[in-house]
Amino acid sequence: MSGLADKLDGLLGRKGWLTGADAAGHARDWLDRYGESPLGVARPRNTQETAAVVKACRAAGVSIVPQGGNTSLCGAAVAGRTGAVILSLARMRDISAPDPASGAIEVGAGVVLAALHEALEPHDLIFPMHLGAEGTAQIGGLIATNAGGSHAARYGMMQDLVLGLEVVLHDGTVWDGMRAVQKDNAGYQLRRLFCGAEGTLGVVTRAVLKVYPAPKQRETALLALPDLAALAAVGTALRAEAGEFISGAEFFCDLGLDLALRHVQGLDYPLESRAPWYLLVELTAGSARVPLSEMLSDILESGFEKGLVSDGAIAMSEAQRAALWALREEQPEGQRLEGPQLKHDISVPPGRLEQFLTQGAALCEEIMPGVRINPFGHLGDGNTHYNLSLPDAGGDFGPVKERLGLALGGLAGELGGSFAAEHGLGRAKVALADALRAPAERALQARIKAALDPEGVFNPGVVVRTGG
Repeated sequence: MSGLADKLDGLLGRKGWLTGADAAGHARDWLDRYGESPLGVARPRNTQETAAVVKACRAAGVSIVPQGGNTSLCGAAVAGRTGAVILSLARMRDISAPDPASGAIEVGAGVVLAALHEALEPHDLIFPMHLGAEGTAQIGGLIATNAGGSHAARYGMMQDLVLGLEVVLHDGTVWDGMRAVQKDNAGYQLRRLFCGAEGTLGVVTRAVLKVYPAPKQRETALLALPDLAALAAVGTALRAEAGEFISGAEFFCDLGLDLALRHVQGLDYPLESRAPWYLLVELTAGSARVPLSEMLSDILESGFEKGLVSDGAIAMSEAQRAALWALREEQPEGQRLEGPQLKHDISVPPGRLEQFLTQGAALCEEIMPGVRINPFGHLGDGNTHYNLSLPDAGGDFGPVKERLGLALGGLAGELGGSFAAEHGLGRAKVALADALRAPAERALQARIKAALDPEGVFNPGVVVRTGG
């Protein structure tokens, strides 16, 4: 081990090889549930140094854990056993000039999502992925987890926004798939294979991403809704009347709103009354000729007339828009500050979301009476972050944790959905995957892992069981 540490120190230098206290900030996951002490943290500056790190670790028989912003909610970016090398891509932050005619841009894996947004602003372009952790989440990590975010219903998941990739493989070989084309059917779709692989098949070092013209119009509104039936009906009406212009349709409940308002400073509730459910709607258009304002106003007026909307507010400025989005984006922080919680990342077909929320609540109450349920998420694609807080401030979930996960994941499967919508499996959900997915599917995933990483160099114990 000391020989490998010395070699990596010589290869990467003082800022590129961190040990001891300097490495401590990389060792534990964001929720402080996973992470064993690593041998050190390798911070290469480019693809060549990344390949050299992989070759050195492979020769020494030491596993590698690729790490981006370390905001994984499933423990995928920290070591599962002591002595591993964490490979941080944080120094690889090059951003090329965008190519507006091709709708593409080349970026390093360590580029922070918010920095990419800022870099595109002067060019009147956008990268259409937004999520609560965009100030820390890195492009490589977003690719590795196939992130979704609040605009996925319109623009797709991360795999839909990746045109090309550069990846360091298990033996240090570099696959150069940096092609900025939508259509490339020259064999298996390798770029999609690495999207969602959570660092178990290789290390993403660079990417070609899709970019879009910045919207010339944006209309945002917060709606208060009396029940789940109203939420479903308003969602259907939105898709029918403004489908191609919906860039966000985020729902949350009054418990989540209350936790955010109670614990997070600077939030402001703009409506006159509270309601059981809320829907944050955002419409955007690339043309100034589209009557977005009238479209949104008509949808709201119809909702009021039918009793589907009890209150609402339309943002009249960028500051008001940001304030409305903060109510949704601070939901996880509000619940975290409340105390112990269980996070579930569920997706079902949007038309079955009401059924899942109703039956899921009954299941949770049966298993743990009084549990506080805080579902929030993306109405357009049926993804709900189904988070649970204890009935009161004391205690913990204990053995009930596994029962709740199995029950909710099983219900999602029965409704044609998934227990892992956009956060991935990491270390936290491998057992759930083994229990809820068919043996043939899990065996196929294990065979892919074995084919691309036969020695188990990358992230052992993540996605599939490999003894790590």
